[in-house]
Amino acid sequence: MKNNINSVSKAVKLALFATAASSVMLSSNVSAQAADANVEDVEKIAVVGSRAAPRSVAESPVPIDIIGGEELAKAGNTDMLEILKGAVPSLNVHTNPISDAATLVRPANLRGLPSDSTLILLNGKRRHRSSVIAFLGGGINDGAQGPDISVIPSVAMKQVEVLRDGAAAQYGSDAIAGVMNFVLKDDADGGTIYAKAGQYTDEGENMTEVGGNVGMPLTDDGFVNLSFQYKNSDATSRSVQRPDAAAFNEAGLNVPNPAQIWGSPEVKDDITLFMNVGLDLGNDSEAYMFGNYSERDVRGGFYYRNPHTRGTVYSLDGGSTLLVGDLTPGPVGQVNPGLGLGDGISCPTIPITSGNVTTQADYISGVANDPNCFAFNEIIPDGFTPNFGGNITDTSLTMGTKGEFTDGALSGVLYDFSGSVGRSESAFLIFNTINASLGPDTPRDFAPGKYIQLEKNFNADFVKFVDMGLYDDVNLAAGLEWHEESFEVVAGDEASFAVGPLTSQGFGIGSNGFPGFQPAAAGVFTRRNAAAYIDAELPMTEDLLVGAALRFENYDSFGSTTNYKISAQYNATDDLSFRSSISSGFRAPTVGQANVSNVQTNLDGGVLVDSALLPPTNPISVQLGGSELQPEESQSYTLGAVYSAGDLFLTVDYYNIEVTDRISQSDKINLTATDKDVLRAAGVPNVDSLQQVSFFTNDFDTTTQGLDVVANYNAEVLDGDAVFSLAYNWNETTVDKFSDITGAFKVKRLEEDLPNHRATLTWAQSWDNVNAFTRVNYYGEYQGVHVDYDATAITASSSFTVDAEVSYNFTDTLVLTVGAQNLLNKEAERINIPAAQGIPNNNWGGVYYETSPYGFNGRLAYAKVAYNF
Repeated sequence: MKNNINSVSKAVKLALFATAASSVMLSSNVSAQAADANVEDVEKIAVVGSRAAPRSVAESPVPIDIIGGEELAKAGNTDMLEILKGAVPSLNVHTNPISDAATLVRPANLRGLPSDSTLILLNGKRRHRSSVIAFLGGGINDGAQGPDISVIPSVAMKQVEVLRDGAAAQYGSDAIAGVMNFVLKDDADGGTIYAKAGQYTDEGENMTEVGGNVGMPLTDDGFVNLSFQYKNSDATSRSVQRPDAAAFNEAGLNVPNPAQIWGSPEVKDDITLFMNVGLDLGNDSEAYMFGNYSERDVRGGFYYRNPHTRGTVYSLDGGSTLLVGDLTPGPVGQVNPGLGLGDGISCPTIPITSGNVTTQADYISGVANDPNCFAFNEIIPDGFTPNFGGNITDTSLTMGTKGEFTDGALSGVLYDFSGSVGRSESAFLIFNTINASLGPDTPRDFAPGKYIQLEKNFNADFVKFVDMGLYDDVNLAAGLEWHEESFEVVAGDEASFAVGPLTSQGFGIGSNGFPGFQPAAAGVFTRRNAAAYIDAELPMTEDLLVGAALRFENYDSFGSTTNYKISAQYNATDDLSFRSSISSGFRAPTVGQANVSNVQTNLDGGVLVDSALLPPTNPISVQLGGSELQPEESQSYTLGAVYSAGDLFLTVDYYNIEVTDRISQSDKINLTATDKDVLRAAGVPNVDSLQQVSFFTNDFDTTTQGLDVVANYNAEVLDGDAVFSLAYNWNETTVDKFSDITGAFKVKRLEEDLPNHRATLTWAQSWDNVNAFTRVNYYGEYQGVHVDYDATAITASSSFTVDAEVSYNFTDTLVLTVGAQNLLNKEAERINIPAAQGIPNNNWGGVYYETSPYGFNGRLAYAKVAYNF
């Protein structure tokens, strides 16, 4: 019999719209649910996918994972990225040691695509990007600028919805790999307070976390739900002493052991506050507001600076001779700004002929005992290792109203009007380094400047149910969106970019490792875009649902784009249905990618060099093949099936995503003398110390295909209730076209760094006062890479890890939990550089490959006590 939504009361329609408006709705596959869940609990409802009324999972035309708040709490790690990695097999996150800003805000990869190819929503509204651009992003994320997911606390979450399908026609830019929607708790009473402590058992590094959530009524018709989280994490180290550092110690120097740290950064005073507010205004309308304030200090390691070989600091010729500065150059009486008056005596050339140049007689007489001659060995004889870090702040606020028009021509139309603002600021700091050009007057700590990302959104969304003579009412939706994005560069302190008096003698300019942003590079870069969309869901028959969406978007930089999506769900039987979608998508280059410039230190062929990232329209970038950035474009399709019978729920979905003109950071290109002349003319600082440049470019095309299998089964086991969950992902990326700008090794990283096969098998068990949770994680073979150097690459073995947790309810309100991630302490793949390369395994102090999909810190044991009220 035909259902008629027009006959449903206004109250019911508003309840539906409260779930679906201004977002996309999708039912889903669930990873691991609470152990007492029944089939109805498994069939959860999401707010992403289409703008129709919520449907059960068996009626959804596109796939999604739903991770409930209880499951999010079943993790020892304090980082939301690590929590999600264990629950969503197609999501990968690396530790990223010694990776510049990518260490501060780690990028994540859904379906093997970069972090900014996944759209992040909060309560169905677009989340702003992080101000951090991952300049050293491990190949896949080089240059990515996605949102900072790590600021979102699990205690604030009602659920997380991971849409595994392209959705640009609904949401616009970035939704190529999929959409992740973080849904905040909306309880009007009750809450929890907890404390958690964890420790990596290999080396004893600690992490602590306290947090809480409370729901309160807002008059009789609303709620205020508040969450907080405060945490600290020690830096970890999985390092050995570098051979060169060990040799210096044997020669009488005092180099720290280890000289260079490979591990997770220190995170201090990481505080997050989230708010979610709703209020019934009467007259079929309601108001809502949500937002956050988050701040943390992060500090990690950099590469060790060898006191014989480090260019523009200790030597200019790879360690053959010492770099010696003349503090009184020129003829007697000559005025030397910043230096002493000329004395007519030149400083000597000091060949480095021993394991410790400071013990050589020519150094002692010609440098150490001559006040007019200077080498950094006089004040930093052991070399140095900079520490890079920063203060990361993230704030957002969204306000809106939604309801139903009850009078006039718009009567019966549901509406949602909202505005939001989001801001991310990264204030960079670098410690234990120098500005070599300042000579003996250099500071050791610097503030190189800030990046600030600011975004504003305004949305107007409308939904109408229309009787068109089909099996059921047709859902029609339309909307408008305006978006402004700005990226600001704030200059660093003067010492971090100063051109000191020893510059002309070959000493490097700026804070070594991360030179400060000069005032000439500072400024605000802004872009605006506007969009309009239409969306329809047509119930053609009782068993066939067809959806269609079309979106037009115009940018004031590169122009306009139009994208579509068509989806369908067919119920073959009461238990079996088939679903499919086809869509186009795009990702606009970020304002930061189009305008940022930066100098970074990286290894090239095993040698530490300085590399400049330039805007793609810089003259030298254009000379090397750069041009103004254009949006990426994608074509994708999915084909899947849903089977649900009794206590078993199973989905299988194949996907194929073609992306053309992908935006990424180019390979590092070695500079010629002519190139350096062009850079000087363009005003690039410290040109003589630069060996390489890179820039953002639309250079390559990829095809990503894969298969997702998700199964859930409920049973009674051991006199208790159990839920068994299996999630499997096969993912494969092929680079279809590229040029030398991208480079063959980066292509290899794109195709092989992530495992092609990931799976999790979860058993959640509950009794009256005890709950147990066990997950087995499988990671297929992947490419092990160390220091982003092709000579270190191997094929690493597949692995299993185990996570486990047990909770005991002392009372209805007090719960004690103990558990472990990587319970069996599965060791990551050890660095094993092929002998043919002639490179020692520990040449740079590392023990494990950074590309390990389960990290390299080892077992994390934890305990948690929670008070629920």
